[in-house]
Amino acid sequence: MRVIAGKARRLQLKAMEGMNTRPTTDRIKETLFNMLSFDIENSRFLDLYSGSGAIGIEALSRGAKEAYFVENNRQAIQCIKDNLNHTKLAQDAVVIGRDVLTAIAQLNTKREPFDIIFMDPPYGKLHEKEALFALSDSSLCDEDTIIIVESDLETDFSYVEDTSFYIIKEKIYKTNKHTFFALKKEDE
Repeated sequence: MRVIAGKARRLQLKAMEGMNTRPTTDRIKETLFNMLSFDIENSRFLDLYSGSGAIGIEALSRGAKEAYFVENNRQAIQCIKDNLNHTKLAQDAVVIGRDVLTAIAQLNTKREPFDIIFMDPPYGKLHEKEALFALSDSSLCDEDTIIIVESDLETDFSYVEDTSFYIIKEKIYKTNKHTFFALKKEDE
């Protein structure tokens, strides 16, 4: 696993051992960031269920102004910090060692929306649903925010109509998918 492009290009990243995390493959990460290429520069990036931090680090490497990493596993938090130090991107990063719903509530008090919110929760446990509902009721999103959820192919997002989001697009890979969401406009 490595940083694909930008300031930290080609630097190898540490990953946690075992099956507790599923690092996004370099090919999928490259496809994702190609789709986001015009949105990354000077963005505020929120990486939920961060794992090794590879997605947020890629955003920082490609010019994001700042990235927040939310992870509650101690071993993963150390992995994120090690990767940020190795890539020399730690000065633009905030690592929050909390569960996602608590972190969303905590960040909501700052009232600054993020430009891009990425989440890669454990598959099949509906954590993405809980997070989307929490984000729906927060000030962390505005009409310009893009939310991306990485999930398995079976994940059903039909409930999204009950949130303040709508699906922009979906990118399907062999074993998983990225679903892109945006906030509904006030007049919708």
